[in-house]
Amino acid sequence: MSVQVVSAAATAKVPEVELKDLSPSEAEPQLGRSASAVSAMAPPAGGGDPEAPAPAAERPPAPGPGSGPAAALSPAAGKVPQASAMKRSDPHHQHQRHRDGGEALVSPDGTVTEAPRTVKKQIQFADQKQEFNKRPTKIGRRSLSRSISQSSTDSYSSAASYTDSSDDETSPRDKQQKNSKGSSDFCVKNIKQAEFGRREIEIAEQEMPALMALRKRAQGEKPLAGAKIVGCTHITAQTAVLMETLGALGAQCRWAACNIYSTLNEVAAALAESGFPVFAWKGESEDDFWWCIDRCVNVEGWQPNMILDDGGDLTHWIYKKYPNMFKKIKGIVEESVTGVHRLYQLSKAGKLCVPAMNVNDSVTKQKFDNLYCCRESILDGLKRTTDMMFGGKQVVVCGYGEVGKGCCAALKAMGSIVYVTEIDPICALQACMDGFRLVKLNEVIRQVDIVITCTGNKNVVTREHLDRMKNSCIVCNMGHSNTEIDVWDKSWPMMYSLCVFQASLRTPELTWERVRSQVDHVIWPDGKRIVLLAEGRLLNLSCSTVPTFVLSITATTQALALIELYNAPEGRYKQDVYLLPKKMDEYVASLHLPTFDAHLTELTDEQAKYLGLNKNGPFKPNYYRY
Repeated sequence: MSVQVVSAAATAKVPEVELKDLSPSEAEPQLGRSASAVSAMAPPAGGGDPEAPAPAAERPPAPGPGSGPAAALSPAAGKVPQASAMKRSDPHHQHQRHRDGGEALVSPDGTVTEAPRTVKKQIQFADQKQEFNKRPTKIGRRSLSRSISQSSTDSYSSAASYTDSSDDETSPRDKQQKNSKGSSDFCVKNIKQAEFGRREIEIAEQEMPALMALRKRAQGEKPLAGAKIVGCTHITAQTAVLMETLGALGAQCRWAACNIYSTLNEVAAALAESGFPVFAWKGESEDDFWWCIDRCVNVEGWQPNMILDDGGDLTHWIYKKYPNMFKKIKGIVEESVTGVHRLYQLSKAGKLCVPAMNVNDSVTKQKFDNLYCCRESILDGLKRTTDMMFGGKQVVVCGYGEVGKGCCAALKAMGSIVYVTEIDPICALQACMDGFRLVKLNEVIRQVDIVITCTGNKNVVTREHLDRMKNSCIVCNMGHSNTEIDVWDKSWPMMYSLCVFQASLRTPELTWERVRSQVDHVIWPDGKRIVLLAEGRLLNLSCSTVPTFVLSITATTQALALIELYNAPEGRYKQDVYLLPKKMDEYVASLHLPTFDAHLTELTDEQAKYLGLNKNGPFKPNYYRY
């Protein structure tokens, strides 16, 4: 009987499979490793030195979705070869030892096929190899995520963003982009991301019932017809819902970002695709920041008559560069502590040219955005950036306003030991009654694990404090401005005299290492390091996301404030700073109650008369503190 010897490869077509020899010493343990163990051996994507890559035969397959040993053998991972010669459990085959020492399979017809030596070979699919070989080449050595030189221009974050700056290092200012309508009056990272951004906006709409109700009720009346609103806020999906609501109510809008890290690039692209002139992208430089604001304001044939600001940067830019514009501007709506403080300074100095609405101190903003929003988002931001356990950690929270109260409550609930610093004796007493120890920062700076600022002030954490912190202490800011932590060695913004820094972390003796997006290690000469989040900027919007429902409350308050100022008869509001009328606060709250299937109790005529109230409100005097 003649015996024909053929290889398994000849009897079955194996699609795009590369077999790699392994040394006997490492072949056996390789099969016993789990997918996670193999993943741990693989170098991170983009890691290492691009100029001296490891030989292809020595590189393990890159971990990730659809890769690794477990994924490679699953049906969803790809087409696994189904050659019958590889099925060694087939009862119709007999096992033999091949003459070269390997095993052979003998079929009933006498054909002997060489069995695949799985112990000596490692299977790697061609598409896995190609994926692993996609190494960045534009920038030199990178560590876990980004080079230090990219620390000010990172264009992705742990927040849900479809942007990766490694895909395109070109500045948006150098690109020529047009939307589907042929307009180029915008500047975003990548207009092609508009479809992703539109999906995020649609999701946000489901959690913003008051804005959607306002859009439905008032779009027929068009209360903002003729309004030309220039805005400078965080550009997120929630802001997009606000902008589209203002558009539905008749307004024309031009928008820039108030924070260089909080912009969601795909949302900015979706707005630009819809026809909104948006000038913002994640990771702007300081020069980009002011350039974007100027592009919103300085446009031929268009002049704003309303301002919606978050932080006061837009208002100040117009004051410094285009003061004549205030002749046609009807009012300013400001929503941050920092911006309101600057408005009151202008008013006190007699330099406020138009009425301004202080949204930050409205009840709906203070109690819901500042308190409840920060109570949830502080944990989200810290967890996404540091993966830390909160139980047992010692934390100092600087400031016990509404933001500080939210942060302290969340950290205490997670088992942290929380200290509070405060200048206001009333807020200080509240902290003590809530069970927190009131201290000076110098008393605990050497022992705490986390330092959180939320005061709206400047130089709260100075270089002296930073020098005394323990190794691996985490430092972050929950206030609007980046002036609270002494990071920079120059003024921010340059025109603000109140924002000039002294000693800082940007000095030659300190080394900065970017370990992941918005996370820097600042290393002292003796090896001590601190973990700085978002370079001292707003943590929750720079490093994570915030609850959409809460932002619905704030955005609705902003929209009503714009409608009130724009439609107010001449003389109702003078050149001063005003709070939102109590009746509007109650109206914003009432629009959100149906979400909870909540039912308000109504006063009887006798009860209303007894309390001296209108049955329809307002139910509290302006001096009432909720």
